[in-house]
Amino acid sequence: MSFEVWAPAPESVHVRVDGFDHEMKRDGDWWRSAKIEVAAAGTDYAFVIEGKAYPDPRSLWQPNGVHEASRVYRHDFEWTDQSWTGRALQGGVIYELHIGTFTPEGTFDAAIGKLDHLVDLGITFVEVMPVNSFDGVEGWGYDGVLWGAVHEPYGGPDGFKRFVDACHARGLAVLLDVVYNHLGPSGAYLDKFGPYFAGRNDWGPGLNLDGPNSDEVRRYVIDNALQWLRDFHVDGLRLDAVHALDDRRAVHVLEELAAEVDALSAGLNRPLSLIAESDLNDAKLVTAREGGGYGLQAQWSDDLHHCLHVALTGEIFGYYEDFAAPGALKNTLEKVFFHAGTWSSFREKHHGKPVDTALIPGYRFLAYTQNHDQIGNRATGDRLPATVSTGKLLCAAAIVLTSPYTPMIFMGEEWAASTPWQFFASFPDPQLAEAVRTGRRKEFARHGWGESDVPDPMSPQTIENSRLKWDEADRAEHAKVLETYKALIALRRSRPELADPRLDRFVVEQDGLCFVLHRGTTRVVVNLGTTPVPLPQGEVLLTSSANPSSLSPESFAVVAST
Repeated sequence: MSFEVWAPAPESVHVRVDGFDHEMKRDGDWWRSAKIEVAAAGTDYAFVIEGKAYPDPRSLWQPNGVHEASRVYRHDFEWTDQSWTGRALQGGVIYELHIGTFTPEGTFDAAIGKLDHLVDLGITFVEVMPVNSFDGVEGWGYDGVLWGAVHEPYGGPDGFKRFVDACHARGLAVLLDVVYNHLGPSGAYLDKFGPYFAGRNDWGPGLNLDGPNSDEVRRYVIDNALQWLRDFHVDGLRLDAVHALDDRRAVHVLEELAAEVDALSAGLNRPLSLIAESDLNDAKLVTAREGGGYGLQAQWSDDLHHCLHVALTGEIFGYYEDFAAPGALKNTLEKVFFHAGTWSSFREKHHGKPVDTALIPGYRFLAYTQNHDQIGNRATGDRLPATVSTGKLLCAAAIVLTSPYTPMIFMGEEWAASTPWQFFASFPDPQLAEAVRTGRRKEFARHGWGESDVPDPMSPQTIENSRLKWDEADRAEHAKVLETYKALIALRRSRPELADPRLDRFVVEQDGLCFVLHRGTTRVVVNLGTTPVPLPQGEVLLTSSANPSSLSPESFAVVAST
């Protein structure tokens, strides 16, 4: 086989195959080898620049970690999902999980054993946090440095394919979290090959998306995305922190990516979704390209989360402060963004842009009460059950699961898991490990947390603390939460008006701490107050209230007009 690599920077490049170096010839900015006799798969290779060997920037397999040689991998997996036709995002319910802590084993194969639980719950999309190769064994995955290689401790590329195949066999679509806004602090060797990097952001080196020699860098991003969708049969991608993609070209890399994914979707004859995480509060991301937007299918909506969090917990520190404003939850439920050209005290500037609710449907925005960021970026990684009552948890679930938005559940939320979700990593370099440990403590000290309150992110115990305890789901209070989640999702399925994404038909009434969501002929009444409230006339389809004739404090009811 022949080897090739884009490497305009070095004067010479060799490819090391099974310990032997072979000279490569320059072809423009690419280096290519003559045909080298190797095994069809399983052969180790690396590119040698100035005497040092580096893994392939487009590696598909890193069995020995991100600093070692790449291994030849062939996409010859025996798929069984030939009848899979995909899923459109509209009407879907997403479940976010982290492979390493979803099960005690922390592998793809172990996660397959829990998929029937998700089907029984009513989930239609499984969103998997990043599985690209990063340094160390345990981590969140956002410090990846070889974007095309699946993290070996999880099960490697074939393990991920088995997981996707098993999901499709159960009718579950798979979304994969990918990170194109930065590279991790250990093993990021792209700059040895060429001008991949341009500046830094809060997390690490950012990519050269619009400078000289950036065409191939953009191609690196787009080809990686297409690979997951095409070769790993993934149904969509969640694009991490796209506001940190520094691109001033006339056609933004996101728009270019969306166009190519649409073309691939047509060729594969199945829906493919791109979902952005963005801090911009700008619906341009999810506006169709023919309407002047980027053409992504959806984006996360943190404003909805923040309003719900403040209403449930009363916390108003940091960026939560603005969301304690009167009517914040009602207005944000109806309009998507709280900050829509309004003053943000946290940012100290006006922020965001209004959403045209007559044109843009609600399913293009994800709603959630918990996710990996909003839990894990708290100092102790505490979930909502550590702060609020079961009644309030179920009220929040009722709002999210009967809203016009695409609901997303974080792993374990459906049974009010007691385990925290804490920040952890396992960098082998002791200096880097200490820098992360110290930086984490200093960051939270600025917000009033003591150093002893912040778990050591490098401690194996922090990782163990974050693993789900599946035996909890059958216990009394946990089982009640689980059954309510199942019932709400089933109700959303059985009454299409509860999933109706038309925002211009969505009205929320508020009286004190009582909220009424009007969903066609169905009303969802949520009482976050401390006194009972009367129920509207009609058939009670589902309630968490202890009082059948009125709505108890911290409870909800779904009522159909008669």
